[in-house]
Amino acid sequence: MTTRISNELTRRALLMTGSAFALLSPAPAVALTNAAARGLVDDLVGEINRVIARGGSLPGMIRDFEKIFARYADVAIIARSTLGPDARRASPAQMRAFVEAFRGYIARKYGKRFQEFVGGRIEVQGVRQVKTWHEVISTAYLRGEAPFEVKFLVSDRSGRNLFFDMVIEGISMRLSEKTEIGAMLDANRGDIDRLIADLRRAG
Repeated sequence: MTTRISNELTRRALLMTGSAFALLSPAPAVALTNAAARGLVDDLVGEINRVIARGGSLPGMIRDFEKIFARYADVAIIARSTLGPDARRASPAQMRAFVEAFRGYIARKYGKRFQEFVGGRIEVQGVRQVKTWHEVISTAYLRGEAPFEVKFLVSDRSGRNLFFDMVIEGISMRLSEKTEIGAMLDANRGDIDRLIADLRRAG
């Protein structure tokens, strides 16, 4: 049948996308505007560009990125989304530990890319509302490479304007990490405490 999706990975990705947006989308009575969403990303990009311009050691850049990520990203929502249905069986203490470990893991993993950006910059190009969130579109310019698109998905679901996903050249950070976290949890036979320990070492 032409309507049947034969590729299992594609089916899983569609299910993950639908369930993740259902979880992450803010309530219908949202006050967030295009201007506010762009303002958040303007500030975020400004801080990233300052780190890029300053350069410095990789550990220092990673520390800077963790601070930026904690300030502008909805870390708790992103972390819970990557854990998926298994978040429901985690205790409150485990979730707190998981969110903290996830924040450090993301900082190390993506902070390492800051060195690639030294001498470059990110520029915000525009913003549009997509259903109940806002998509802020920017362009990254790196030395010796063609410019590429980076999108930030912004909502105020947590009571503050924060981004809940970053899409780099069409690849969702959140959905990519959902796959990674799922594989790590499978490798640990569903043990959340062991997953947390692995996250603290990974990245």
